[in-house]
This record gives sequence, structure tokens and C-alpha cells, in this order.
Amino acid sequence: MQSSSRVVIITGAVGNLGAATARAFQLARERTVLVDRSQEKLQTTFSDVAGSADHWLAGGVDLSEPASLAKLVDDTLSRFGRIDTLVHTVGAWRGGKPVHETDLADWDFLFSVNLRTTLLCCRAVIPHMLKQARGRIINIASRDGLKGSAGYAAYSASKSAVLRLTESLAEEVKASNVNVNCILPSTIDTPQNRAAQPDADFSKWVEPSAIADVILFLASDAARAINGVALPVYGKS
Repeated sequence: MQSSSRVVIITGAVGNLGAATARAFQLARERTVLVDRSQEKLQTTFSDVAGSADHWLAGGVDLSEPASLAKLVDDTLSRFGRIDTLVHTVGAWRGGKPVHETDLADWDFLFSVNLRTTLLCCRAVIPHMLKQARGRIINIASRDGLKGSAGYAAYSASKSAVLRLTESLAEEVKASNVNVNCILPSTIDTPQNRAAQPDADFSKWVEPSAIADVILFLASDAARAINGVALPVYGKS
């Protein structure tokens, strides 16, 4: 089977969700640009496609810096000639303290990782998608972005901001056949989350591969009429 002509950029590709998403798109014969700060981790995680003409391991990318993202877009266009999909999986979680005790550094960190990187990644690819008159952007928010809860204000607020950003972008670019949506996972079943919550019922958590399947659908032509949606992917929780 030959790869399709479509090209997807996946940020945070060595993470649990990023890697599952990358494999889903590769199985669908999409060409992938796999993004992470560490080239070494990309090589380890995706050694099987490291030499492929259809997949590029894009290490050394700083998602908090517009110049680094501009270079990523330019290099992707030089290699593949197009960008059809952006899947932005990078995010972070911190919590446990009430608002008046939460360090301002934690607020800055969460808004930088969760919101700033989402904003900059979207800004980097949208001009090309508008010129191309086609594109799909899938961001990762969280169920916690729908409602605040005690001890998690900074995280919830940062993920709520991702929701509002997604909705606004969707309205701005929909006339150009560019769809912008986001996923709302509940607790993702990862080794890190299991270690942090050893007494939890893991069977209720959602698997990264299940979220990846939903992302793959949103990037497909079958989801062409879905725009500005925050899609719950909760598993059994």
C-alpha cells in the first residue's frame, strides 16, 4: 500500500497520546511529521520509520517560540509540499492547592504549556491551510476545562482557554474549508497516571489508542461537517 498525499504534523509525538496518534495515522497511510524537542527520543520511539521518505522525525523544535515553529512549517513544506492536519498533543498538569496557595509560577507554566503552545502551533499552520483551502486542526483540551474544581483552578483555566481558542479559530477559518476541533479526554490510561493514582480503577480510564482513533476521524473527510466542537472522550469514567 502506498501512503496518501496528506501530511499530518503531530506535536508531542513521543508522549503516550502523541505516539498512539502517530501510529494511527501511519496505519492509515498518512505521511507524518513527528515533533519533539528531543531528536534522540524520536529516534528511539520511531526507529522503524526513521529512514522513510513518508515520515520525518522533527526534533529540536521549541513549541513556545514562533521562530522555531516557522522553521518547522517551512521545512515541512520543503519536504512534502503541503500540511493537511495539525494534531497538538502537548500539555501539562499540575494541581492540588487552592487558588490562594498556588504558586504564580504554576499558573505561568500551565498557561505557557497548555495555551501558548496551542496558540503558536495553530498560528503557524493556519496561513498555509488558508492558502491551500483545506485543513484540519485537532487540539487537546480536557474535561476539566468545562468546569472548575477545588485545587485545580490553574489547570482548568488553561484548558478552558484552549476551548475558547478552538471555538474562535473555527469561526474565523471555516469559510476556507479549515476545520478546528478539540478533544476533551478524561483521565488517560498511562503508566504515569497509574503510578500517580495506584488505587484508581484503571478500567474506567480512556486509552491513548481510543483517543487517537477519534483524532483520526476528525482529520478525515468523514468529519468535514464537524467544526468548533469540543468532543468528550471519557471512556467509562
